[in-house]
Amino acid sequence: MNRILRRAMQDSDRFVIEMDYADAKGNRTHRLVSPIRFMGSYRFLGLCLSREQPRQFQLSRCKNLRLVPAETVLMPVPMGKWEE
Repeated sequence: MNRILRRAMQDSDRFVIEMDYADAKGNRTHRLVSPIRFMGSYRFLGLCLSREQPRQFQLSRCKNLRLVPAETVLMPVPMGKWEE
């Protein structure tokens, strides 16, 4: 997971992250995020491309991370439901 995030942070013009995320209330969403930097060992700061605002994400709540070519993403991105 950290390897994928680091790659997107280092090459932010080329990649964003697609992931499933569960917030503190247990709401589960599918998101596209442009990671900015790590904030300690358990969370990162990223630009949520749905909300068009920076958000903090706890690594333990992130699932199914994958790199997505940034050129394929148009903002704002609709936030979807996390489907298993």
